[in-house]
Amino acid sequence: MIKANHICKSFGTLKVLKDICFTAQSAEVVSIVGASGAGKSTLLQILGSLSRPDSGSVEIEGVDVFSLSDKQLARFRNTMVGFVFQAHHLLPEFTALENVMIPALIAKRSRRDAENSAKELLSTLGLGQRLTHKPSELSGGEQQRVAIARALINSPKVLFADEPSGNLDSRTKADIHNLFFELRDRFSVTVVIVTHDRSLAEMSDRVVEMHDGQFV
Repeated sequence: MIKANHICKSFGTLKVLKDICFTAQSAEVVSIVGASGAGKSTLLQILGSLSRPDSGSVEIEGVDVFSLSDKQLARFRNTMVGFVFQAHHLLPEFTALENVMIPALIAKRSRRDAENSAKELLSTLGLGQRLTHKPSELSGGEQQRVAIARALINSPKVLFADEPSGNLDSRTKADIHNLFFELRDRFSVTVVIVTHDRSLAEMSDRVVEMHDGQFV
């Protein structure tokens, strides 16, 4: 599902990624671990096409993502890839339902279709009674579930998660961790998680560790 070859990335004179090669299979859950500054988040952003490498290539389901035009890449990212971050990045003026609908509307799906899909996802994630609540009216765990539903609204093949439970208490963190594996089983989505949390990493199908811009 994901194939990255010889990824290099520098910021000024600082080499952040040093000839990284990475693969992930369909419906596999892979955790990337390592100390702060190891290059984990930079790699995740490149794998998800949010950032371009200085050299190397990334393929998702056979598509060389960085060979696409900016418009094609935006479309590809909107429909093929979902993102979950430590900060939820929910729009505060919109309800849970409206936040989840946004990527579907960007993909030019009808409002009725987007709303139905958003309701179904939120119900699946245990938020069927919270559709009209705004982010400020939701707990941290509920906000993260809304963010996960938003990431899944266009049925992506790959879900990238960057420290998805970093701001949550231990009980909520465990719920979110288990949720990723339930989503993999339900939707057959490939999940790549960057985390400092070894308990989450150990649940994964595979763990890769980074140190100083390389896998060890």
